[in-house]
Amino acid sequence: MIVVLDGPAGTGKSTVSREIAARLGLSFLDTGAMYRAMTHWLLQNGVDVDDADAVALASAKPVILSGTDASGPTITVDGVDVSGPIRGAAVTAAVSAVSAVPEVRVRMVDLQRHSAEEAPVGIVAEGRDLGTVVFPDADLKVFLTASAGIRAVRRAAQLGVTGPEQIAAILADIERRDAADSGRATSPLAKADDAIEVDTSAMEPEEVITHILGLVRQRVHA
Repeated sequence: MIVVLDGPAGTGKSTVSREIAARLGLSFLDTGAMYRAMTHWLLQNGVDVDDADAVALASAKPVILSGTDASGPTITVDGVDVSGPIRGAAVTAAVSAVSAVPEVRVRMVDLQRHSAEEAPVGIVAEGRDLGTVVFPDADLKVFLTASAGIRAVRRAAQLGVTGPEQIAAILADIERRDAADSGRATSPLAKADDAIEVDTSAMEPEEVITHILGLVRQRVHA
């Protein structure tokens, strides 16, 4: 079984998909972490992330491994755990540009499909182009949405900030990333034609999890 959750940043994809994988006894894949790992390696190695040609040339070099255990997913680059550093501001600011490079996406898609092939029972994956590009034949495709303002507030809560100016800056960054992810030429953020859209703006994580588990059961028993 392959279940994919696509959508923009801040819709709860990681939290929801990981919990769904755990409850179903499936593997879990955070594809966004893979792009962040690539971005982190490029920054650490002095590659200009705004130079698409330089990024393309370097993209085959790092060894990126994504652990798929839902109880404790991991991400390493060249054998080093980067789960903390990839969530930093520098990576967040650069990851959309890196993700737009076709050579990066081709490599990541190969790695993501390999992870699914290696999953013993099935996998729940979250990202932005899974239903449209990576797993077009997934058993269930869900597209999570939420208003940009709600997503900014959620991100601010994660960071522990409450000031209106800080939240406004987070909102501006979210809107920038949305535009970059949706507007890139290669594998843009998009809802697959056969995906079920779920607006999480007014939903708690447990509500979203319960709803999607219900969709999974419907597909299994269809």
